[in-house]
Amino acid sequence: MKVLRFVARFFGWLLTPVVAWAASFLGATATAWAAASVGGSATRQLIATVLGGAVAAAVALIAWIHLLGRSARLRRTLNVDAEGVPLASEAP
Repeated sequence: MKVLRFVARFFGWLLTPVVAWAASFLGATATAWAAASVGGSATRQLIATVLGGAVAAAVALIAWIHLLGRSARLRRTLNVDAEGVPLASEAP
């Protein structure tokens, strides 16, 4: 059972950066598509793409923290407190 708990925590913590990366990628892609259709200089389109990716990543982070605060089961699975700070490991 300890091995299964470790694997769940490991993949849970690997899932967090993957979700944030995916959100920033999708935000940047949508913003780049919108900026290209509107037109303007390439520099402005690049700035809009970077800002779109940053905003999407920030929204994903806020949503993740909110989910951690509301889901006691998720906190137990990942062994974190309500703010997302890892708890001390149990002694074997």
